[in-house]
This record gives sequence, structure tokens and C-alpha cells, in this order.
Amino acid sequence: MKQMFRMHPLFVLGTVLALSGTNAHAWAPKQAHIMTKWARLVDPKAPLPEYPRPQFVRKDWLNLNGIWQYQSGSAGDPVPTGTSLSSEILVPFAPESALSGVMEHHERLWYRRTFTVPTKWSSKRILLNFGAVDFESEVYINGKSVGIHKGGYLPFSYDITPYLRAVGPQELIVRVYNAVDGAGEPRGKQTLYPGGIMYTPTTGIWQTVWLEPVNDAHIDNLRIIPDIDRHVVNVSVNSTDHDIDSKAVVKVISDGMVISTVTTALNHSVAIDVPHQRLWSPDSPYLYDLDVTLINKRGLQDTIKSYFGMRKISIGLDHGIKKMFLNNKFLFEIGPLDQGFWPDGIYTQPTEAALKSDIQAMKTLGFNMVRKHIKVEPARWYYWTDKLGLLVWQDMPSANSYTSAPHPPPVDVAEFKTELADMVKTHWNVPSIIMWEPFNEGQGQHDTPELVAMIKKLDPTRLVDEASGGGYTGSGDVIDAHSYPPPACPAPSTTQALVCGEYGGIGLLVPGHTWKDTGGGYTEVRSGKDLEELYGKFAGMLKTFRDKQGLSAAVYTQITDVETELNGLMTYDRVFKCDPKQIALANHFKYPVPTYVTLVPTSELTAQTWQYTTDKPATDWMSPSFDDTSWTSGPGGFGHSASSAGKVRTEWTTDDIWIRRTFNPGSITAEQAKNICVRDYHDEDIDVYINGVLAYTSPGYIGSYEVEHLTSAGAAAIKPNSVNVLAVHCKQTTGGQYIDVGLSLQINPKK
Repeated sequence: MKQMFRMHPLFVLGTVLALSGTNAHAWAPKQAHIMTKWARLVDPKAPLPEYPRPQFVRKDWLNLNGIWQYQSGSAGDPVPTGTSLSSEILVPFAPESALSGVMEHHERLWYRRTFTVPTKWSSKRILLNFGAVDFESEVYINGKSVGIHKGGYLPFSYDITPYLRAVGPQELIVRVYNAVDGAGEPRGKQTLYPGGIMYTPTTGIWQTVWLEPVNDAHIDNLRIIPDIDRHVVNVSVNSTDHDIDSKAVVKVISDGMVISTVTTALNHSVAIDVPHQRLWSPDSPYLYDLDVTLINKRGLQDTIKSYFGMRKISIGLDHGIKKMFLNNKFLFEIGPLDQGFWPDGIYTQPTEAALKSDIQAMKTLGFNMVRKHIKVEPARWYYWTDKLGLLVWQDMPSANSYTSAPHPPPVDVAEFKTELADMVKTHWNVPSIIMWEPFNEGQGQHDTPELVAMIKKLDPTRLVDEASGGGYTGSGDVIDAHSYPPPACPAPSTTQALVCGEYGGIGLLVPGHTWKDTGGGYTEVRSGKDLEELYGKFAGMLKTFRDKQGLSAAVYTQITDVETELNGLMTYDRVFKCDPKQIALANHFKYPVPTYVTLVPTSELTAQTWQYTTDKPATDWMSPSFDDTSWTSGPGGFGHSASSAGKVRTEWTTDDIWIRRTFNPGSITAEQAKNICVRDYHDEDIDVYINGVLAYTSPGYIGSYEVEHLTSAGAAAIKPNSVNVLAVHCKQTTGGQYIDVGLSLQINPKK
């Protein structure tokens, strides 16, 4: 059942006004499969009205968001100067989204609108700013090309002063080209073939467009580097003004009071004292304000408002193990994977309240970190991670991510490098960003050590995760394992901190809140309570990894469902699936998790001997009476490749393996037998038998050890104070290959 969509009164008004014109296809909102509660609050006269760049704020500006003319295009089209386009679109929502009023994909687009420069700006230079346009855009003012920009995730600006008419309306046209799967540029999780872990694309303008006036001499950008060890903040005020008489005045403001003032040359870093510094952290996200002015012999030329946080991220030694430090202390980082998709806006949030709500939800769930997954967000998203206190691991959008295109193009290496550098340079002032991640799971991965070195040279103040989930070269600050569904800890390293960059993926379908009627996660549960308990169990594993193996951080997949992925802690339309207080308890390692006593050890620490065969045995191979003396004897685990969680002691490379061993559980009661669990690591399909009775089965693979209850029949088949037979079949089809099995008794079962 689809959620009903109630129109904001201004939606209706905007539609009526548009229909009164000559356009055949006037703007009106569309209905997606589901909509968020914020969709009805979108004002078509002023969508996303907030100033879009919180760390570089000018007082005077003009927001150009709203209803624009729009139509699809073709290669070689003439520029439609002075011509009304065939349809209307609500900027800054991409045409694929419901809120745009289009909900279609076109490889080539034209946008058009007019604007009037305020008369009080007549003596100023006029900058035209775009938050982001995906992928290639060309901007025309009054029929003349101003410039071409490539890169779908990053801001850009043009000085359009030479192209403006002296008076009257000015015509703005934007040409857009986005091949999505058909080109090798960074695109993240967008595809023309949505399904599974790939989703609807975003084409064209998807962030705010605005104008602002400046003098000939103005500030281009700031570079802000806190240094908590010296109690200073290093600030560089950069400008095209190279006059020796030009100066910048920088004021540091705390709680509305100026605490430091420095006058400095332009394009020069200056260290400014921060007396009695207050450190920024997730628990205390204190931000200082900056007031920056440019002054030359003609007087005051420009004023910028900004902010910063006094914080430090580093790799340090904790009990002899490399770990991630915040402000010179170890802090275990726990956060969700956040892909930044919306059912109604796709890449663009419906409102500022919606954007803030996502960050607040993560805080409510007890997270102190978030991994922004192969997407770069609008600047206001980072403002809320700064303001509310959430550490950010920032991914670079990957090229050719899990492509379903018939003929995947090669990675555009030059474009990737350019955009990676620009991502760092446009976000290096953000206090909450603590780590850059150039590659994910090998997608489009290339030249890793060289790119890590480039990032480190550009920004030596942050960490670099060279390759999240594989493709390690040893060139980054962390080694990052992915494991589903249970978490895993990478093998110890003398040079890198250990993190689990993805785990979990617990699927739960909430009727009425799904993109489609199908979908799932890496494992499924039936209720919010089951989700809480499995999440809590995984948290217990993380605590063990932290305490015994030195794990520094973990990322749970994921904060929300995305289209047919149903493994969010919230639905796609942002409804909690379970009690957030219970997830918060787990994230603080206070959730009551079960403990276990080993009955049959796995081969994690000490090799256990099994009888095994890779030749298909008789049908009664799992029976206690079966004679396995002709099978080979060997130590577990068995496999060809495994994550760092498993040790391969016996090579297994065929499609199937059958293993058997005996055990005596001692004097357990029938009631205790109900709480016996299998502890295993299987890649891929596993069937576990006890005394010939099927006791556990699981399809697919996992990336670490799991603990799961036996079937009631399997538990009942166990004989106390007797010899029992544990028999296992594992089937391999592709990818990794590993099997190891044991049994454990849960000694504090939940009532």
C-alpha cells in the first residue's frame, strides 16, 4: 500500500500559475513509490531556501531555485536562446525524482530561466554558483557560453559579469550531459539498470543555484587548519587581489565574543591563538565562528562568515596496537553506512529539516560516526555533522560501480584524479570529516599508492583509507575489511589501524514503507525486536574485537533502506524499524548480549581434526553409523581463500566438501540442549547435521564467524554423555571459499 501524498497548498498554487502560461507541460509534483513526510512541505516558490555554503557565507545573495523551463536534448542541438522550452522542472531536484515534477531520465537536458540582477548590485561583479550538476554542464548567459564543468558532485562558480546586459532580464541556460553507466566518470551508486545495491540515477542540477555580488577584490576561499597541540588555528585568506597593501582581518569568536584578532597578508597562512581551547568531539561538538574581512586602500572589500572546530585525528599506539585517535585519545568509532538517497528527491533532500533529521537520527541511535558512501553531499549536510557532532568518513564516488551496462567503459583515470583532488580541496575545512576513502571494494580502483600520496600531500591533517573492503596496498592509514552479516576484524598490522568498513545488512521489510514489494538484506529478521537482538549480538562481537584484537572502528550497513535494499535501521521514508534506544545501548556496548561456553571448538585458534572428502559420498554420509575411515583426515578450516577471520589449514578448491567429526557434550540437560548453537564461518552454502538430523542450514556466504541456534530437531538429537557425530556439507560456486564449524552453549539465554 502506497503512502498517500498530500500537496502543499503552494504546490497547487504553483501548478495553477504555471498552467495559466503557454507551456504544454507545466510543473506539478509526481508521486514516487513512497514519499517522505517532508515532501508535502516543499515550497515550489522557494525550495531549499537556506544559504547553501555555511562555511563561506556572504550576506548578499539571490537564490535561483524554483520552477525552471526544461526539455530533453540531443547531441548537436542549437542553444535554445530566447526560446521557451517544452516542460517545467523544480530546481534543484533531478528530473529522475518525483519532486522535480518530471520523474524521467534523459541523457541530455536543457534548462532555462531568466533572472534580474538587483539594482543595488549594479557596481558589483556577479558570481553564478552551482552546488552540483551531474555530470557535464555548459552554462550560457544571454546566449554566450560562460564555461563547461565536469564532475557531478562538486561546486563550481562563474563570474558572469561580462555576459550581462546593462538592464532588464538576463537569460540563463544550462546544457547537461550524463551518460551514467555509459562513461567511465565517478558516478557512485547510480545506474540506468536499478536493482540490488545500485539505484536510480541523478542527472542535471541537484543542488542549489545562486547569485552573489562581489567587488573586484574579493575573497576566493579560506583554508582553516586547527592545531590543538599548539592551541592555534591556522587560517589562509586566499584572493586574486595581490596588492601589497591589501590585508585580511580575521576574528575568532567564541560564544559571540571576539577572543582573537589578527591582521595578515592575503594568500598567506597565519597562526591565530585560541586561548582556553574547547575541543570538538561527537560528545561536545563545539564550533568557533570566524569573521574574515578583506581591506585594501579603497576600504572594506569583502566579508565572509565561517566556522571551525578544534580537533585532531591521528593514528596512535594504544597498548602497542595502532589505533585511530581523536584529540590524542583512542575513541572507538561506530557508525552507519549512509548512501544519501531519498525516495522523493533521489540525491536531494526535500527540505533542510529532512537533512538535519538524518543526522539527528544517527545521534539518537548512539552513533558517533558515519561513512558517507560513494557520494558527496551538499555543504549543509556537513554543517549538521559539524553542528550535531558526527565524525565523517568521506568516500570518493567510484567509477563503474558494479556496472550492469552491456559494455562497461574504461575508468576515466584523469577525471577521477581531478575530482578526487577537488573533493578534498572543497571539503578540507569541514571539522567532522576525519578520513578520505578513494576506493570501495575495488570498483574502478587504480594507481592506489599514487592517489593516496596525492591526498596526503593535499591534506596531511586527515587519515586516508586507501581501499575499503579490498584491494589493499598498504599505503593508507587503516586496513578496512568488509564482512556480512557478522562483523570481522582484519589481521593485525604494525603500520595501520584495524577497521571493519561494512558489516550487518540485517533485512526487515516494513509493510507500507517499501520502494517495491520485494527486496532484502544480507540476512533477514521478522520483527523489530529480532533486529535489536541480532544488532546487539553483532555489537558484542565488536566489543570483543575492540578489546582483544585492537579494532578501531566499525560501519553498520546501513542507516536507511534504499530502493529494494531493506537493510536499514530506518525505512526508505525514514521511519525507525525498531527501538532506537536499544540500538544506542548496543552502540555503547551496554546491550545485554549472550555469552557462550564452547562444546565443540572451531579451528579459529587451534586446528581441529576432521574426516573429509570432496568426492560425493553415499546418501547416508551424515548418519552416525556411516563409516568415514576411507575419508582423508585433516585440520580445519578448509578452503582456498578466506577473510582474515579464518585460517586455511587444509586446501579445498572443489565445488563441494563433506566433513565429519565426533564430540561428547558431557552431562547437558534437555533444557540446555535447546540453547546449543552452531558457531561457523561458511563460504558458501552450509548444511549441518547432528547424529543424522539436519540441525542448521544457511545459503550464501558470510565474511566472519557467526553464532546461530540449532533447529529444535537438531538440538533434540544431541545425546548427553555420549559420542555424537557432527557432519557438515559446504557448497562453493564462486568467489571466496571456506568452511569451519563448532558448537557452543548459550549460558544466559534471553527470557
